[in-house]
Amino acid sequence: MVALRDSRGWTQKKMAEKLGVSAAYLSSLENGQRGKPSRRLLHAVCQTFGIIWDEADALTELAQASHPVVKISTRGLSATHTRFAHVLAEKISSLSETQLKAWLVLLEAEASRKKP
Repeated sequence: MVALRDSRGWTQKKMAEKLGVSAAYLSSLENGQRGKPSRRLLHAVCQTFGIIWDEADALTELAQASHPVVKISTRGLSATHTRFAHVLAEKISSLSETQLKAWLVLLEAEASRKKP
């Protein structure tokens, strides 16, 4: 949402007006403090920014996976699992998009390999 807003040079207030939501709600979404946006809001974002179907599907998928605060429970797991979770929480903001994508590929491949 921030990248879309920045691409137009809009303030949160201006984008919120265009989307029919409050600036406070938009700020909460942008900062990960709100849950999944409604389908109505996603539709408004797509219309406002001229997002094509393929990109709209990707945006919808991202919104559906969105959680305001991610919590990782390591209860019952090893000390290494707990350390991994703590280091990830501490370092995630310093990882590049390339590094994040590489980790996602690795983790998703491992998860799909373990599915029956």
